[in-house]
Order: sequence, then C-alpha cells, then structure tokens
Amino acid sequence: MSAQTMKAIRLHEHGGPDVLRYEEVPTPEPGPGEVLVRVRAVGVNPPDWYVRGGLSGMPEDYRPTIELPLIPGTDVSGTVAAVAPDVGAFAVGDEVFGMLRFPGFEGSAYAEYVAAPAADLARKPDGVDHVHAAGAPMAGLTAWQFLLDLGHDEPSPFQAERHRPVPLGPGTTVLVNGAAGGVGHFAVQLAKWRGARVVAVASGGHEAFLRDLGADEFIDYTTSSPEDLVRGADLVLDAVGGPRTSRFLPVLKRGGALFPVFPGEFDAAETARLGVTVSSTQVRSNGAQLAELGKLLETGAVRVAIDGTYPLARAAEAHARAAEGHIRGKIVLTVE
Repeated sequence: MSAQTMKAIRLHEHGGPDVLRYEEVPTPEPGPGEVLVRVRAVGVNPPDWYVRGGLSGMPEDYRPTIELPLIPGTDVSGTVAAVAPDVGAFAVGDEVFGMLRFPGFEGSAYAEYVAAPAADLARKPDGVDHVHAAGAPMAGLTAWQFLLDLGHDEPSPFQAERHRPVPLGPGTTVLVNGAAGGVGHFAVQLAKWRGARVVAVASGGHEAFLRDLGADEFIDYTTSSPEDLVRGADLVLDAVGGPRTSRFLPVLKRGGALFPVFPGEFDAAETARLGVTVSSTQVRSNGAQLAELGKLLETGAVRVAIDGTYPLARAAEAHARAAEGHIRGKIVLTVE
C-alpha cells in the first residue's frame, strides 16, 4: 500500500507550462471497480496541454467544465498496489498499463499513485519497460480505433454516423500524414502489420526512422506536396488534421476514405463528386483493445518510439518540449 500522501503535478490555474506545480497531495484510494497503481511512467499527450491551457482551442459546445485544482494525464504504466474487493482481473504486484477515463480529464496520471478503473487497464507486455508501455495507450488506441476496430457504439462529437474503419490488407494503400508523431508512427506500423502499402508523410529528418518502421514510401512535406504526388490511395489517416486536411481528398481513389484525427471543414458536394468518405471519431479507454496492442508490442511487431523522458517533477520541461513540435514518437514522464 501507499503512504497517506504522494507527489503529483497539479494545475491551480490555466496557462503555459509554468503553471504545472509539483506538490504533495493525498494518495487516492481505489473505489469500486478500481485498482491503485504505483505509477512508474506517464505518457504525455495533446489533451494534457489542452487542459493545461484551459481548452481554449475547443469549440465552446464541446468544452467541458474543468474543476481546479486538477492532476492532468491519462496514460500510465506501473504496478498494482491495491485492489478493490470487486476486481478480480488484477492482483497486487501485477504490472499494468492503460489510458484512464478518456474522453475526459479525470485521469490524474501525473502522480506517484493513481486510482485506475480496472476496465481501462491491461497487463504490461513482457519485455517492454514502463517508459515504452506508458507511451503506448492513447496514441496506440487512437490508431487502433481509427484503423482497425472502433470497439464501442458511443456517439462521436464530430459526426452523427458511426466511424467505420476501412479493411486493410495486401493491395491497399494507406497514406499517413504526421507519420513520425505519436499517433502517426503507430498508424504506420498497424497498417503495415495488416499488409497495406504505406506512404509516410513527415519532415525529411524522419525518413530513416519511418522506413525502419515499415513505410514503403516517404514524402518530405517541407520539399514536396503529398497531394500532388499520390493518387489512388484507399485511405488517408491524417494525424495532423484540422483546417487543411481537405487537401488530401484528391489523393484518394473513388470509394476511398479520409480519416482526420482532428476534424476540419469539408464540402459535402465535393466529397460526393469525388466519391470518397470523410470520417472521424474520438478515442476511448479500452483495456481489452490495449491488451491486443500489448501482444504486438510484446512480439516486436509494433514498437513505441520515445522522443524523450523527463522526471515527473520536470513536467513543465516536457510540455515545453511538446510545444516545440516535430516530436518523434512519444514524450514520457518517469516516476521514481
């Protein structure tokens, strides 16, 4: 069991990385359906800096109320320290990893201990250390739910229709934009694992990295426009997304699909004329899917790239690094 207090990062106000405070707080107790995890590593994800900044970039209709002080973070890897009486899937001493309570901002992962829903966890893969395991959940599940299996019937805030992945295999071509980042580098590997031909788009310094992950073709967006070079793709997974994502529509063959991770604006008449589909979704915690991803991590079929690690107390430096952009893989906080 834990002590009565622990170290954690908390937000007392919104702002830049400097608002992340390292302080002593009460250690949580696991409630029904939960386990207490002694955290060893924490994955840093875009929602962490969105909530730090007050979610100012989200449309007001989608913006939840954030109560402060708040411990940010969702992605953890660690060891089970205590188990609620109604949990049978895990025992004290088990090594686990997971994305906690997402979508939502109550994950409380930036801490020495976290009370985690057992359903959000999976056993940490053998041979994968806590740093790499902590880098996997959100980015890996995002790629998994976009590309392979949505895994739930919850409505998306981005569209009325249920997101439906495109069947991938030999003979299909997938273009991944933002391929070197967290979601992108998982998408490259999962598409390749399914047998697809993968075109990776990133800046030039990432070419060797992405070819090593399995990319068949590389496009340096700083010197070439992928929308001018590629035609007939079955799928574009745009891990950057946003306002400019519609530029990838001409890349697709008729019947193809564009999956922007961050949705943008589209002309319905244009997509109908081109005969293509645009679809998005919102990643959700799913321990069962994470267990499947864990099998691929254990065999080495999928790898987690680490851009850098920072001690929990230096979370502000990790967020400052994230703000620089051009991240290769994941940023991870370590908890001693």
